[in-house]
Amino acid sequence: MDPRTVKPVSPSLVVVFGLPGTGKTTVARALSGELGWMHLNTDVLRTELGKRQQYDEQTKAGIYKQILDRSERELENKNGVVLDGTFYKGALREPFVQLAGRFGIPLKWIEVVAAQEVVRNRVGGKRPYSEADFQVYKKIKNEFESLKESHLIVFTDREELPEIIRKSIRFINQ
Repeated sequence: MDPRTVKPVSPSLVVVFGLPGTGKTTVARALSGELGWMHLNTDVLRTELGKRQQYDEQTKAGIYKQILDRSERELENKNGVVLDGTFYKGALREPFVQLAGRFGIPLKWIEVVAAQEVVRNRVGGKRPYSEADFQVYKKIKNEFESLKESHLIVFTDREELPEIIRKSIRFINQ
């Protein structure tokens, strides 16, 4: 096996982020399954907490706080975590930077991207947890704050999932 694609043995915090409909959950689920790490998704948590259709700033902050707390518990148990959400603003990202720093572990950002027309088709259909439609995509795209830190960008409309996972593992191991 190529040593650059060997699964990491040390826990890390991996954040799979991007606009709605780009394929974040598909990538995050496959990556967490390959690594054997917990997958935490903001939309799933929103459903678990009975907060569907609630997107005010306070509710959003509460969802991300829950993801942060659950991540911390996994890291305390020496487990890696794959997070899955838009993470579209620096203020949403910063607590996770601090969390990784407290644990002295790598924080790896993987941005998931797809062409706008592909996204339009994806969000036009029913999805089990995400409520984001094309209007939500455009709103978040307009408010999206670029990540300045080094990160991997994957294109779900141009790359096959197995290759995305291989690239992601190589990136995590850097």
